[in-house]
Amino acid sequence: MSRIVTPALETATGATAEVYAQVKKAAGRVPNAYAAIGAHGPAALGAILQADGVLAAGSLDKQDRETVKLAVSVAAGCDYCVAAHSMMGKMAGLSPETLKRIRAGEPTGDAKRDALIRFVRTLATTRGTLDLAELSAIRAAGYTDAQLVDIALAMAVIVFTNVFNRINDTTIDFPAVA
Repeated sequence: MSRIVTPALETATGATAEVYAQVKKAAGRVPNAYAAIGAHGPAALGAILQADGVLAAGSLDKQDRETVKLAVSVAAGCDYCVAAHSMMGKMAGLSPETLKRIRAGEPTGDAKRDALIRFVRTLATTRGTLDLAELSAIRAAGYTDAQLVDIALAMAVIVFTNVFNRINDTTIDFPAVA
């Protein structure tokens, strides 16, 4: 059960109502995490939406963005975000088997995707400590410097939601993952 009380969505007013409308327009509903963030920090939720808009217009495709968000969420132990980004990864075209392998920390069979996962996991589990060999490996896999910037932004956004959902113990409202 969520630890932070979230008022009913229909009672929202002002900035909270506005940001909920943006989420509902984009996603068809307001997920529990966004409801809780928006209820108590509408500017924070707006910043997440804005950053996701920057990423959508950026250099990473949807599958890579979801790969980053899922891999970071697994490393953080955020069950809510793992469920959310497993579903969103499927919607982005990642196969159920690929998603399962990302969650399990196993190779996906796609060398470029596996390089991305290794890079992101290294950053997520070492507080960003990275040696030259790891940077060389991600570049050798075909990722550009512009994509490295977008990887960093995607990680920053998902770390915020991972931490918030760990604080809140947000009730998962996405399909369960095995």
